[in-house]
Amino acid sequence: MFRKRTQTGTSQKDFPYWLLAAGGIAVFMLFQIATDDIYSQVMATVSRGIGLTVFVTLTAFFLASVLGLLLALASLSGSVVLRQAARFYVEIVRGLPVLVLLLYIAFVATPLIVAGVNAVIEPLGIDAMRSRDFPLLWRAIVALMIGYSAFIAEVFRAGIQAVDSGQIEAAKALGMNRWQRFRLIIFPQALKTILPPLGNDFVAMIKDSSLVSVLGVADITQLGKVYAAGSFRYFETYNVVALIYLMMTITLSLALRRFERTREVPRR
Repeated sequence: MFRKRTQTGTSQKDFPYWLLAAGGIAVFMLFQIATDDIYSQVMATVSRGIGLTVFVTLTAFFLASVLGLLLALASLSGSVVLRQAARFYVEIVRGLPVLVLLLYIAFVATPLIVAGVNAVIEPLGIDAMRSRDFPLLWRAIVALMIGYSAFIAEVFRAGIQAVDSGQIEAAKALGMNRWQRFRLIIFPQALKTILPPLGNDFVAMIKDSSLVSVLGVADITQLGKVYAAGSFRYFETYNVVALIYLMMTITLSLALRRFERTREVPRR
């Protein structure tokens, strides 16, 4: 929330007029959906993609978090090779737009990998693989995983480095090995620093999941595109699509802010 200074110099929270305005727009749109046949039909069509959007977001984010954590650990390891390899990955991937990465994974990397695997298995008498055996849905998930893992790796790295070195030295003095220090001392403390930016990345992935529509994956955006192209009701269709995404992202953002505020309250 924004804050303003009063004449006494104390900080005071602004009333969330923006949220009131956004809520008013949402109520108006929901009224339109409930009373207008066109809006109702659009919502019935587009809402079928909500489950797929949620599945893509949750799966890709979980995989990106796991890969990001491994990259962060590699970038902080004592091995120069691991550190440089992790830095190379992070810098290259962060420099690519998610859409370009999505198209590259779907139409360049997948066929190359299939061709490489076939070159190994065909001499062994095993049936050759085909690119179409890999669904576009999973190609999209892999692309989002790779794209976001680079950003999440930096979040994990910063959180781990923010842990007081004295805590680590104390753990060493107690005879804890490296895995015990990470599991019991470092990661629980780093998690307090990591959670807010990690939540922001999750909200961003909900929005970027709409990019999978370029592969024909039947998410919210793709179903909206198909319906609008067939009915020429672009105004109503994209109003509903925007409403669904805004309801998901704003609700989640508010929940994350509330969670952060509860963590800031000192315990008595």
